[in-house]
Amino acid sequence: MRAFLAAGCAFVAAPVAAQVVPTEAAADLPASSVAEAEADAIVVTGTRPIAESEASALAIQKASPSLVSVVASDAVGRLPDQNIAQAVSRLPGVAVQRDQGQARYINLRGAPINWTTLSFDGINVVSPEGRDARFDSIPSAIASQIIVRKAVTPDMTGETIAGNVDIVTRSAFDYKGFHVAGKAGAGYVELGDTVEYDSSLVLANRWNTGIGEIGLLVSGSYYQRGMVTDNFETDWEQVSQDQRPGAADRVWARETENKLYRLTRRNYSTSGKLEWKPDDNNRFFVSSIYSAFTDHELRSNYIFDLDDQQSRLSNSSASCATTGSAPRSPNTGYADVCTGNTPFQGTVYGVDINQRVNVREFKQSIFTNTIGGDHDLDRLKVKWRANYTKSVDDRSVPSQLNYDSPSLSTSRPTVAYDLTDPQQSYVTLYRTVLNPDGTFGRGAQVQQIEDFALPLSSFTSLRAKDVTRAYTGKLDLTYSADLFGGETLFSVGGQYDRRTKEANESQLTLNTAAQFAAAGIDTNFNGIAIDAPFRGEIPLGYDFKYFGEERVLDLLAKAKSVGTFVPLTANYYKVREEVFAGYAMALTKFDWGNIIAGARVEHIRNDSAATPTVAGVVTAVDVKNSQTLVYPSLHFNWDLDRSKKVRLSFNTGAARPDYDQLRPNFTFNDANQTVSGGNPEAKPEKARGVDLYFEWYTQPQGFFSAGVFYKDVRDVLFDDTRTFGLTTLNSGGFDRWQYILSTITNGGDGYIYGAEGAFQQQLEPFTGDLGLPDWMGGFGIQANATYNKSEATTPDGDKVMFPGTSKFVYNIGGYYEKYGFSARVNYQKRTAWIDTLGAATDGGNQYWGDDDELDASARYALTPNVEVYVDGSNLLNGPGRRYAGISARTIEHETFGRRYTGGVRVNF
Repeated sequence: MRAFLAAGCAFVAAPVAAQVVPTEAAADLPASSVAEAEADAIVVTGTRPIAESEASALAIQKASPSLVSVVASDAVGRLPDQNIAQAVSRLPGVAVQRDQGQARYINLRGAPINWTTLSFDGINVVSPEGRDARFDSIPSAIASQIIVRKAVTPDMTGETIAGNVDIVTRSAFDYKGFHVAGKAGAGYVELGDTVEYDSSLVLANRWNTGIGEIGLLVSGSYYQRGMVTDNFETDWEQVSQDQRPGAADRVWARETENKLYRLTRRNYSTSGKLEWKPDDNNRFFVSSIYSAFTDHELRSNYIFDLDDQQSRLSNSSASCATTGSAPRSPNTGYADVCTGNTPFQGTVYGVDINQRVNVREFKQSIFTNTIGGDHDLDRLKVKWRANYTKSVDDRSVPSQLNYDSPSLSTSRPTVAYDLTDPQQSYVTLYRTVLNPDGTFGRGAQVQQIEDFALPLSSFTSLRAKDVTRAYTGKLDLTYSADLFGGETLFSVGGQYDRRTKEANESQLTLNTAAQFAAAGIDTNFNGIAIDAPFRGEIPLGYDFKYFGEERVLDLLAKAKSVGTFVPLTANYYKVREEVFAGYAMALTKFDWGNIIAGARVEHIRNDSAATPTVAGVVTAVDVKNSQTLVYPSLHFNWDLDRSKKVRLSFNTGAARPDYDQLRPNFTFNDANQTVSGGNPEAKPEKARGVDLYFEWYTQPQGFFSAGVFYKDVRDVLFDDTRTFGLTTLNSGGFDRWQYILSTITNGGDGYIYGAEGAFQQQLEPFTGDLGLPDWMGGFGIQANATYNKSEATTPDGDKVMFPGTSKFVYNIGGYYEKYGFSARVNYQKRTAWIDTLGAATDGGNQYWGDDDELDASARYALTPNVEVYVDGSNLLNGPGRRYAGISARTIEHETFGRRYTGGVRVNF
């Protein structure tokens, strides 16, 4: 009977057992063919979905000649795994970074996110963001398997340092004949009282024809979730005027804010694969995948600019009595210990409010197309691929309205701030009064923020799109020979990549009273306000009004009548990369195991162009460079017996700067108040690593592993974040010197090392020996933990952790599966990690706090072809929190609410 691959299990739920048959052929595969190891290993005779998918994944893992971890398709579907990042998050050594509660990036064994590459069916794909592969734009529904390769072999791209996530897509030849599988579900999001929808459909068939067998598979998926967020953010600064005793590091909150989101997020995908097997030794195929992530965002943003009058603060270093008295006008009391203020609690008079109204339409998409063939010519195997991929990052903001307080006067509020609780900042608003003696005073409390004067200062509409086009040609040849005391597979190959990323932006701007009048735009916020209750739960300390989307877009139509979109030439860049690669390696099999040895050579050419404004003149800048890198590797795999393995590998790699980081200019984003700087002279990080692992496959679903790893790195790349501090980009009424600058720069050397352990086991094989009833055999457990230790030298000579390194990452989950019923619960946690470098003047390096998540699911088979399910996600409702320097200085704190979904899955 032909083996079903794991994709065949994805939607099946009848209570019949599966058996696992041993395979020797799977272990004979070269490193580039790990996915094929499953063929003829798992014979699916029914539906124990969790057990079968675990057995399927372990069969691939065991047969692989290099270190891998695997998720088979039904494991992807067992928990609420809406995207690829969440699907692999429970594997050993994998930690995820989330955005607004959704898993987005992957840190593999404590490494930075750009050290992990993304591929579809072995073809590396550039994410819409570039080398920082985003996995939330890829729905898990398109995968039959996800293979995380941790030990780098010569047939893998050299920019893979930590590992590669290879998404193996479904094939019509995964099934015996006509196949239909689908899922339809809906759910409830607790915060904001919103809904979510989740659906997918797979159709496949295969036909015997006079010219061979033809298979066709098409699939689609759609996910949508409404969201609101509870948010507060604070930016910190070291105040040079604060010379009085009482604040050791002189770091104060320069502004605190709330970003109050109303979101609709969508993921959707379509894919198709047409395959032709003229005989058992040849296969031709063409495949196409389109996946997209959209973020429709309505953001109400209130910024309390506490340091607006910082320059008026006394420079005196003499001590003073903290009487709590109000400061003399025009000193507002910011960073003034004489008034009794501290960095975490106090009162500031005459505070500038910056109100931002944003309608955003973000979209990230990947459109990847591959043609290829696999040919078995007795001792020679040939594989060829040609790929075109288009990745688009659309960052458009159709409308942004800025409302700002008038110049310093009693029309501004007095703000009492309390930041003493890192989990909850709080501001209270009062009237500002000017006392007869010239001091400021605090008047009556004001609950409605619109009671303060906030006239419209600017209206902008941004069209922004980054497009990456990539072309790949790849050829692999493997020849089998009887050499070195065993069978040896010689593999050679070549690959050509050409990738071009181009960023274009244009902006419509109105920022004068005359322009507003000509367009008929009301400068009072109440003109776009709607009467709707606050949908969050965070105690704000004030009330506000939401804006109406249709009313804001109506203003956009009016703005277009008097304004035009002007290209932002300062933000334009185009970066082209060409990579000429070749490799050679040999896999020799012995009675005791195998050895893989080889090297990869890559010649890289970069051409970076931009049009910055220099001395008031738009100037074309073009920077070219090239380099050649060599990546040797060596892997040993010992079979201690049929169930135990020891793996030892030595490998190398280099993480190159991202495409936007190579541009020769600064770009700005007024909506986010950020500046981003390129560095075309940035060098790649070069790494050498060693891995030593022990694996024990105790049962079809039983597994234990323990391992250690080490990487030595030169020229460590850092994301450097600080206040821009220059007036160079000020234009169009925007003062951008206080924007946050992000750039890339090389530091010194560094290292990462750690240990990893994993265990999984189902109770069923032992129920008889233990005298337990049969029903208890459905219990099982999965657990893994990773310890990471890293250190890198910054450009300033400091020693810090690598960005992305959590000291501990662990997962623990339990499940029950019997009689057509299955239930599962899983807990994940990672400890704090550094996000970016930050200047001491901005509070220091920026960290993400501890992150944990609890998910649960249950399934029941109504028939052999139909099951119902319920899922629960983010059950702990933990926050996403960042801080600067010390944990007490929260930069960002957001919660997103629990989610519950139910539905039906079918398989025919």
